[in-house]
Amino acid sequence: MQNWIFDIRSRSFVLLVISFVIVSMLVYFQITEGFDQLIISSVADNVGSPSLDIIMQIITESGDTIWMLGFGVLMLLIKKTRRVGITLMILIVLSTLLTGYIKCGIDRDRPDFDYEGAPFPVKISRDTFALFCDGGYDASYPSGHAARAMIFGIVLGYALSERFPRGSYLLLLYPLLVSISRVYVLQHFPMDVIGGTILGVMLAGVMSKKTKLYKIFEKSKP
Repeated sequence: MQNWIFDIRSRSFVLLVISFVIVSMLVYFQITEGFDQLIISSVADNVGSPSLDIIMQIITESGDTIWMLGFGVLMLLIKKTRRVGITLMILIVLSTLLTGYIKCGIDRDRPDFDYEGAPFPVKISRDTFALFCDGGYDASYPSGHAARAMIFGIVLGYALSERFPRGSYLLLLYPLLVSISRVYVLQHFPMDVIGGTILGVMLAGVMSKKTKLYKIFEKSKP
C-alpha cells in the first residue's frame, strides 16, 4: 500500500477530485435516483434476519466518530504508533466536518424507510456535524461512516504494509463492510457510500503525506 499516500499535486489526487465531483453531480441532479431507490427498496424488503441484523448494526456502529476517535487516542498514547494516532485523529475530525458541510450543500434526504431489524441496545448513529448549517443531520450524501472507515483502512493498512505487504490489503475489507452496513440499516443510498469512500481515499492519501506517516518505517530501521 506504499502508493496509497500521495501529494495534493499528484495525478491520484486530481483523479479522485474529478471522480468525487462527478458522483456528487450525479446525486445532486438525481440522475442515480432510480438506481438508489431500487437498491434501498430491495434491502428494506429483506431486512429481518436477527443474526445478520445484529452483525450489521455492530459493524455500522464501529464507524461512529466517538469509537474511531477513541482508537486514535489509544494510538496516540503509544509512542511507537503516535504518528498513526495523530494522522487518524486529524482525518476523523476533518472528514466528519467536511462530509457534514457537503451534506448541507447537496441536501439529499436519507432513505425514507424505517429500519425494522432486530432491536439493538443503542440508536443507529448518524453523527453529522456542521456548525451554522441546518438540516445536515438529516442529509444523506456523502456517508461520513464510509469516509471514516476508508480512512481507517488506508492509514492502518499503510502502517502495516512494510511488515505485511499483502495482508495489509485485508484491512480494506473493513470499509467495504461498513459501507454495506450503512445501506443495510437504511441510513444511506449506495451512491452515498460510494461518494464517502472516494472522499475517504482522497483525504487519507493527502493528509498522511502531510503528517509524514512514512516516517514510521524510518524508526523501525536499525
